[in-house]
Amino acid sequence: MRTKALSLLAAAGVVAGTMVALGGAESAENRAVAAPNAEGAGAPRARSAAPRLPGAAVSTRAVAPGVLLSTYALGSRDPGDRWTVQVNLPATPDGPLASARTALGPRATADRVAAALRAAGFTPRVDEVRAPAFADRPAGRLGWTVRVGSHAAEADAVAELARVRKGGFAGGTRYTAQDGDDAGAPQQVHVLRVDFTRFGGRLETDFGPSLKGTEKLTELLGASDAIAGINGQWFYDGAPAGLYVKDGRLIGSATRGRAGIRITGGRSVDVDTFTARVTLRAGAAAAEVDGVNRPPGVVWNCGGVGGDLPTELAQHDLRCTDPSELVRFTPEWGAPTPSGAGAEAVLDAQGTVLALNGTRGTAVPAGGSTVQALGESARWLREHAVPGTRLTVEERVEDGSGRRVALTPDTTVLQVGPTMVRDGRVSVNAVADGVVRQGADQTFTYNWTVRANPRSMIGVDGAGRLMLVVVDGRRAGYSEGLGVAQAAELMHRLGAREAMNLDGGGSSVMATADAGIVNRPSDATGERSLGNVLLLRP
Repeated sequence: MRTKALSLLAAAGVVAGTMVALGGAESAENRAVAAPNAEGAGAPRARSAAPRLPGAAVSTRAVAPGVLLSTYALGSRDPGDRWTVQVNLPATPDGPLASARTALGPRATADRVAAALRAAGFTPRVDEVRAPAFADRPAGRLGWTVRVGSHAAEADAVAELARVRKGGFAGGTRYTAQDGDDAGAPQQVHVLRVDFTRFGGRLETDFGPSLKGTEKLTELLGASDAIAGINGQWFYDGAPAGLYVKDGRLIGSATRGRAGIRITGGRSVDVDTFTARVTLRAGAAAAEVDGVNRPPGVVWNCGGVGGDLPTELAQHDLRCTDPSELVRFTPEWGAPTPSGAGAEAVLDAQGTVLALNGTRGTAVPAGGSTVQALGESARWLREHAVPGTRLTVEERVEDGSGRRVALTPDTTVLQVGPTMVRDGRVSVNAVADGVVRQGADQTFTYNWTVRANPRSMIGVDGAGRLMLVVVDGRRAGYSEGLGVAQAAELMHRLGAREAMNLDGGGSSVMATADAGIVNRPSDATGERSLGNVLLLRP
């Protein structure tokens, strides 16, 4: 295996501000790309030019005046990269091995599993996994993994895995180039760069006919006049998750403190962190609304307004619960509201209570809304949502500095995350954004944050140009993907002044109206249906 060009310890230096070359030594010419000149331009070349990355082959074409699509081929396949079997570790020191589910754990647990493998006739190795430094977390050991075998062909690793499982162990196959610590691994990077001084259009979000339900990017492109697009927000149970303000309307719940982008007038993009507070008032009485357009009691990514279990902090891809909630549904939901026990008030456009139902599940009236309640919150709703009375909804969104975000028709906020670049420096808010898992089991942190995956990002470069970026991944020998720290470094190398991560993995997709899908989505079935997307409209 090649000597790693970027170890996880070196990646820690990147996050702290040390520039490490991606795919080769940095040249003076490439340094000029990200350096603003006296007039605020990003580079002393034409503003439409694609920045160069050392060691990268690049192909570029104009999608529209002021819109440039560049595809970079970085790195190369290393003959030393191998397929291997990663053996799962039990969550407890003496837990059963056949049903173990964690990818890494303490050294003592890894040694126990390795000893059991040797007794079964295998030759295991125990490897340390280290996490890079992030803006809110120092570098350090994440845990230990146990692996068996080294194979040039994936089929041989699959056969080895079958033998490991037959021996009473659990696990899966891994390709070592996707461990997230090799800056020389092959990558296909697709960049849409939009110069709004030459492009007269807008960046907008879209989700199809309703929030409840998913659509493919190519379907949304085909149904609109958009010229290009990229995947957007996380989604769960068929609907987007996280703060979503579209054209001034708050239609998605905030995950407290997670990163987001604010789009102003469709032509200005800022990266920040956001919180939101929604209050329901009935005369002098008031209650906090826990969510907007999501099933009550289910808080994906946690980080709600209070009462979430097991944590009130953001935890990406973790399903928290709250037994007492008020959740508001707007017409954008599009489908009957979630059914079940509790209570639901039906409001008209002026907030007048049309009905108070003893169970949940109804249609949202045109221009109106409904409010669902569980537990103690249902008792409050029954007491105050008397048919014929008027309820008012107050909404407040704040940025990371506590400043109020005006919910005007030219304001859109899409909360995703984590941040990657702030004020021209790599800055990943991994802990605050919940992509570092709390507790002893760091399998999620390892698989999602440290290891290489397909990634989608949005940013703004030093010349004020919008950047939409997709990196293909999980395609051995073609494009391995990036860990979060590497993805942040890449955005910095591409000249980003501000950048944020979007949904990724199998959701990562970029398409243009004239050519269709630009990248190679990683799902075996191809393009994935999405909760919402970002579109460039002329």
